[in-house]
Amino acid sequence: MSAESFKRKLTAILSADVKDYSRLMGDNEAETVKTLTSYRKIMGELIQQHRGRVIDSPGDNILAEFGSVVDAVQCSVAAQNEFKARNAELPENRRMVFRIGVNLGDVIEEEGRIYGDGVNIAARLESCADPGGICVSKTAFDHIETKLPLGYEYLGEKEVKNIAKPVGAYRVLMDPRVTVAGAKAKAPEVPLWRHKTVLVSAIVVLVAIIGVGVWSMYWRAPKIEPASKGKMALPLPDKPSIAVMPFLNMSGDQGQAPFCDGLSESIITALAKVPQLFVIGRDTTFSYKGKAVKSKHVSEELGVQYVLEGSVQKAGDRVRVTAQLIDVLKGHHLWADRYDRDLKDLFAVLDDITKQIITSLQVKLTSGETARAVSRGTQNLDAYLKEREAAWYVGQSTRENIELAKQLAEEAIAMDPGFASAYRTLGGAHMMDALSGFSKNPGASLELSDQMLKKAFEIDGTLVGAPALRGWTLIMLRRHDEGVAAVERAYQLAPGDRDVIYWYGTVLSVVGRAEEAIPHLKEALRLNPIPPNAYYRSLGMAHREAGRYDESIAYYKKAIEREPNDVTSQFILAATCMMAGREEEARAAAKEALKINPKFSVERYMKTQPLKDPAARERFAQALRKVGMPD
Repeated sequence: MSAESFKRKLTAILSADVKDYSRLMGDNEAETVKTLTSYRKIMGELIQQHRGRVIDSPGDNILAEFGSVVDAVQCSVAAQNEFKARNAELPENRRMVFRIGVNLGDVIEEEGRIYGDGVNIAARLESCADPGGICVSKTAFDHIETKLPLGYEYLGEKEVKNIAKPVGAYRVLMDPRVTVAGAKAKAPEVPLWRHKTVLVSAIVVLVAIIGVGVWSMYWRAPKIEPASKGKMALPLPDKPSIAVMPFLNMSGDQGQAPFCDGLSESIITALAKVPQLFVIGRDTTFSYKGKAVKSKHVSEELGVQYVLEGSVQKAGDRVRVTAQLIDVLKGHHLWADRYDRDLKDLFAVLDDITKQIITSLQVKLTSGETARAVSRGTQNLDAYLKEREAAWYVGQSTRENIELAKQLAEEAIAMDPGFASAYRTLGGAHMMDALSGFSKNPGASLELSDQMLKKAFEIDGTLVGAPALRGWTLIMLRRHDEGVAAVERAYQLAPGDRDVIYWYGTVLSVVGRAEEAIPHLKEALRLNPIPPNAYYRSLGMAHREAGRYDESIAYYKKAIEREPNDVTSQFILAATCMMAGREEEARAAAKEALKINPKFSVERYMKTQPLKDPAARERFAQALRKVGMPD
């Protein structure tokens, strides 16, 4: 192999092997091979799920590479947890326990294989890991310290065979972030205990080191780079502001995504009911899902002081939830905890996390407000989980997912007919069915949506999202006055809820109260600064109906910039430009729109437009015709 053929790259290397493999083979060769084959398959699937690839798997060893250290360590944690659960079902002397080492290093790649010190270090770190544990190099640790909700213990500089310099090593604790410091000094070669003065000094130093070590173990959290108020993209609110990040799925099973997302969304929903808090919307925080971002970046991009991070691991009837609340402006943790509970105790965990946040932010609530903040409306865990999964599928917006959402919500209602949130989710699914063009009878779907959302609010008068969403359903049914009454009721009950504010502003725009709508829609955008495109379309509509065409056009262009195939925004942009006298831009927008949907029809499209004023509707339709849209 010539030097010219070398392909070098920086990669994350995972090396795993089985403890006491020789003993297991000696005791029962057939059973050991059977277990190893099963575990190796699991490991291979987890590696693939975490965007890695298996390089080699000789004997009891597995070697894999990842483009990200975060992916490599998450995969390692998921594997060890899965193996632990499976080992619990085996006799103690037949349990197969892996040790895993992870390193970030430069390697040589040839014909799909990798070579070099980066690989050797990962293999040596593997031997430093505890049985069932994970050991990472200092280079790997530097890339994951603030990105994963895990703890780490510094093991010192390790002498590695055939490597010139010692390698810094960390034990992964798989617990909330507490980095345990370790002494880095090497032991002296000459026995100094013979000297009394040195002995006394050593004892004093030892006591100090132990004190520091104990303090570090129990109190020291990893360093957090503080955010700068001056660098914030948005002004900091005048009340406690928080972003709840999507909880990491540590189960290694992508099928658990609805469960993990549901927990995060439940906390957001509970906190949003507290008027003394400023809570960023889930659309915005979930835009970070799957990305390794620092709390400093989140704080400065969204203009918030506090960030909640967490992880979820669900296995059978057990669940582990970790959560930590960070004051990013001050650069330290306010609170962190881990919950290892039976799944049936999940409500208690969510209650505790919500109350801990409220307490940590020193928000004073009455007992009634606290109860409303954490209420979920059912004591049936299975119904709650069904509803959370249904809500997740509504957000996916495909025909298949909407159908699945309706089925799950109906199952939740069957389990608990008094569960208001399940009716709300079912109503939302029927509305999406109609608005997305999936329903064979849109009018009937909207009527069903109205019925479900009305029932949800009748059951639980604190579920303000139901009348807010119902308001738009009624608008689409051309029952404008009822729609306004519904959103006004929701706004009176929850003037700080971003969904309520959004629907309130949108409905006001449709019924001819555009100037009144604009500040509400801007407030909704501040609460959800990375929103779905519907926010920009509503702001565009409000400004257009207020005669503020240039601002309206800017919002539609923003929507198209984010999603170039947003055909709805393209068509409306064309009409708005024509109404503003910007004919050249109008025709360019119309041309792009017809590329995306050449079957567009003005007549068919206007049937979906709910503007209350007939003159406003006709003005918009004429603008579409003038720009060359087919009737």
